[in-house]
Amino acid sequence: MRARLLALALLAAIAGTPAIGAESDAAVTTDHLSLALPHGKLELRLLAPGIVQLRVAGADTAPATPVIDPQASFAAMTATLEQQGDEQVLRSDQLTLSWNPRRAELRMEDHHGRLLLTADLAHAAEGRWSLRHAKGDPQYGIGGLNAFDAATGDLLRQGKQVATAGNQGHTGAPLVWSTAGYGVLADAEPARFDLSPTTIGIRAEHAPVRTLYLLAGPPAALFAGVRQLSGAAPMFPKWAMGFTNSQWGIDQKEALALVDTYRAKHIPIDNFTFDFDWKAWAEDNGEFRWNTDKFPDGPDGSLKQAMDRRGMHMTGIMKPRVHVDTIEGREATEHGYWLAQSKPAPDYFSHKTVRDIDFDNPAARAWFFNDALKHSYDTGIVGWWNDEADDSGVDTQFLNMQRALYEGQRAHSDQRVWSVNRNFYLGSQRYAYGVWSGDIQSGFASMASQRQRMLAAFDVGAMHWGMDGGGFKAPRPTDENYARWIEFGAFTPMFRVHGDFGQKRQPWVYGPVAEKAATAAIRLRYALIPYIYAYEYQNHVHGVGLVRPLQFDYPNDAAQRDRIDAWMFGQYLLVSPIVEQGQTRKQLALPQGRWIGYADGKVYEGGKDITLPVDATGWSDIPLFIREGAIIPQQAPMDYVDQKPVTTLDVNVFPAEEQTHFDYYDDDGNTYGYEKGDYFLQPLSVQHQDGVVTFDTGAPSGSYRPALRHYVLAFHGDVAGAVNNGGQALPRFDSVEALRDAPGEGWARGKDRYGEVTYVKITAGADRHVQLTSIANHP
Repeated sequence: MRARLLALALLAAIAGTPAIGAESDAAVTTDHLSLALPHGKLELRLLAPGIVQLRVAGADTAPATPVIDPQASFAAMTATLEQQGDEQVLRSDQLTLSWNPRRAELRMEDHHGRLLLTADLAHAAEGRWSLRHAKGDPQYGIGGLNAFDAATGDLLRQGKQVATAGNQGHTGAPLVWSTAGYGVLADAEPARFDLSPTTIGIRAEHAPVRTLYLLAGPPAALFAGVRQLSGAAPMFPKWAMGFTNSQWGIDQKEALALVDTYRAKHIPIDNFTFDFDWKAWAEDNGEFRWNTDKFPDGPDGSLKQAMDRRGMHMTGIMKPRVHVDTIEGREATEHGYWLAQSKPAPDYFSHKTVRDIDFDNPAARAWFFNDALKHSYDTGIVGWWNDEADDSGVDTQFLNMQRALYEGQRAHSDQRVWSVNRNFYLGSQRYAYGVWSGDIQSGFASMASQRQRMLAAFDVGAMHWGMDGGGFKAPRPTDENYARWIEFGAFTPMFRVHGDFGQKRQPWVYGPVAEKAATAAIRLRYALIPYIYAYEYQNHVHGVGLVRPLQFDYPNDAAQRDRIDAWMFGQYLLVSPIVEQGQTRKQLALPQGRWIGYADGKVYEGGKDITLPVDATGWSDIPLFIREGAIIPQQAPMDYVDQKPVTTLDVNVFPAEEQTHFDYYDDDGNTYGYEKGDYFLQPLSVQHQDGVVTFDTGAPSGSYRPALRHYVLAFHGDVAGAVNNGGQALPRFDSVEALRDAPGEGWARGKDRYGEVTYVKITAGADRHVQLTSIANHP
């Protein structure tokens, strides 16, 4: 009889109905349940240890919107299913799901048994979802601010919210998440959220939400789950880690002169972005060609060759509209490629009739990357600045415009795609999609408000974010404002400047003081390229990129929940740029832990406010702090990325008692070879215990072989009395210069702004187990 009841209970669990009186002392392995509701049925599937899919039974298994990657795949799950009284309980190693069919209620607990969410599913089959959580859980995501919203609300979300791509500069996702350990993602576009102190309500704008995803874990795990569901961001080319100058109102002669000036002054730069000027805008014989009046050497590739010799890339503006009476326009009319919501109207620049393409139409996307555009790409326009597709009122217009360019370029070339676009909806990242904050004003207030816009973008998964450094709109930024804006931009994912028609944004335009401060900030950015590029890879594989709000790294610290004045730049640097005019002192609260001033080496204990002096005349300082435990690879600044092969990499190391890690990454920087394993990835770790510092390098993965031959590790802290590798003593050199010149491994002592340093040179790409014994402990 007991065996029969057990069998009935397990069958009932799969069917989604309870077997009355059945209680199991055994379990079966499965990853799904069928949940019977008062009105309909849901299919529950555990896609990964921390990802749950809830789908209305009978709904199409394909994603309803571009939010979910149609190519998303998940390995087979092993989870246990038990019958406990009236409830079915499904367990993975990260969460427990308890389904009560009598109450149509699903509870999700973490692996410690802490209740995260309770979903009332009574109306889920009708597309209305309701979830309860602990009172006071901080909520993030859904959306940020557009270019002209007042800088209010900061990062926490409450009340009625709409997830939409929105107007220019806006970033959105049908995602709400909490540092309490959970996230909720809807396959919807747009989506409406109703957030109270204890509940999350979700419904769609135009159609019922048929599929919902529950996620569990800390912020990094939540965004890794979003990455699995919504798709990976392809890596940008390595040159995109550098500096970009965009300009409206330029020709070939001026462009070459500006690049030559950058090079003569040794101000690093990798990309010049052209506005309307580059295109044969409104010309009947093709609009996606070079403007030969302004760029006569564009079509035959001579300009590209000249820029290649200077180590410079050229990228250009694209619009969602074409002129009705051109080759492209007549083809669009013939094939029905026009967006229905877009009516013929005069273009503000050419004053001729234009209309928008319907990029949701697959045929229109395939047509857009036409032979003329392929030729422009082959002759030097190697990246896309997509503008004004947010004017259509269609959430997916920008997403699918860049999708057309991404798919067109990938079919034509193995060179990586780069783009910047004026809004974002989750799913866009799959198409090498960057976002910028729109046509913002110049001035200190506008600059300060970009902090919130940036950090809110990361909260919805828009990890490639940038802004018009210096401000787009008049008036001209003051010299001080420009210098401070460059220092801010150096610590954002996409580092670029731009201005309105005829405005210049080169550092030397703003006087010698601003030029000196801006140049120093740009060179610091370039010194950190090895550190920065490693996080570009981390974004691709794990869904969290270079910059992250403080609540990502300190989810349990209430003081970091709603901060916009500082953020993490990678795992080991915290930055808080100066955004006030004439400021002489700055108050800053450092998070818990020990921090070291990047510029002066001063040590600060976190968890308290500090006061910093500010250089109000030279504008030379950037409040930048190193977290104890840091491993920071750096190189000598170059005039452009990969100007010279990097054979020796400097690695600053600040050991902590707890072991810390950094994965050093490199590849060819240009192609998609990394997707096939052509990369170099070597794990590095360090720990300081009982007077001994241990530094380990693991075996590298990937088939790429960089020019790198050695790491020169700079250990800051106790002076070493002896250094060995794998138990064998390394030779000591009289100076770090002698160590660098030596062909092999060894060590030396020295000093820098952080104090005593022990330098250790080891072979890169090899297993090494280095131990530094403190001089106090060395016999």
